[in-house]
Amino acid sequence: MLRLVQVGNSLPFSYPVDPTAEFEPGMIAQLNLMGNNIVCGVSDGTAPIGIIDDVRTTAFYSPSIDEVVIVPAVGHLVAGKYVSVTDVSDTLENPNILPNSFVCDIPVYLRERNGVIVIPAGTELNYDIDGDGIPDAIRAVCSYSYQVPGVPGDDSTIGSGRVTVWFQRMIASTDKYEVGQRYPINANLFVSESGVLTTRQPSATHPVVAIVTAPPNARNQFLELLWI
Repeated sequence: MLRLVQVGNSLPFSYPVDPTAEFEPGMIAQLNLMGNNIVCGVSDGTAPIGIIDDVRTTAFYSPSIDEVVIVPAVGHLVAGKYVSVTDVSDTLENPNILPNSFVCDIPVYLRERNGVIVIPAGTELNYDIDGDGIPDAIRAVCSYSYQVPGVPGDDSTIGSGRVTVWFQRMIASTDKYEVGQRYPINANLFVSESGVLTTRQPSATHPVVAIVTAPPNARNQFLELLWI
């Protein structure tokens, strides 16, 4: 999703769409040569031209940032620390997780289809539920992208065969960014190999395209940016 915060007097441009491309609003555009025709698709990060404001996808995806999971566990002392006696598990808020997007602050196993995390035996207990001073649970903080359930894909380029791209200086917010990276204010933004924003520079040839003006968090999943 793309939200335009401040665009001034700028207007988007319309390009012929790459018929093989899939994208959602907020992803980054790039021009490609198809035969003798110049078409617009999803950027690989090397030559981004602007932010896509159309949709052409079979499914929609959304991020979940810093989701906290607290799992009660039975522990015993090992080297002065309470560790879990057995594997314990809990269900995240969303199923159908993209495996490559999942990050957690402690080692866990992910069952991406049903959104279950399994915390292995031997994990240190790090949370006190009942307040008696003895750890009796495990607290995990997870971030990931998931397929939005019950929402079929869409194609707003049908009929026109063109895709709308914002390319001039503006402030916008989007949920199309690389989950698992941190987005401190004023950080440089690049474009990942899959066409979403990231603070990770894939290579020296990937240019800076924006800066962070407001980072995403657990209550607001959108990344606000100044496109430059």
